[in-house]
Amino acid sequence: MKSRRLLCASLFLAALASTASVHGFDETLYGHGARWRASLRPWHGHYKNVQYNQPIALVVPPTAELQTDYNWGAVSSRMTRINHQFQRPWPNGNWAPYGYGFFNTPPWPSDTRQFGTYYIRGPW
Repeated sequence: MKSRRLLCASLFLAALASTASVHGFDETLYGHGARWRASLRPWHGHYKNVQYNQPIALVVPPTAELQTDYNWGAVSSRMTRINHQFQRPWPNGNWAPYGYGFFNTPPWPSDTRQFGTYYIRGPW
């Protein structure tokens, strides 16, 4: 009788573990919205990193939800969402040469997004 209960419990736990997905964005309501927003737009902005001649992904912990962007002007900072999550294989091979023309960093940047480095949440 005990072995039968133990077998049923272990099968239940195995089934539960196989249905649960391990993604940082599935844990919160914010994460579900982030997955939807990430499916609608690319992970990068309009600027490229001049050292690598392409946008750079800066991987941050999967629990990071917001980033601070600094710029010149009356409102000198803003909080923006981090929607995209790093997944393998990544980045997709269709982002740089097809359809996107990236700007170089201006001689006098007015925003931190103009440096071509964009936050991506990690997979762990």
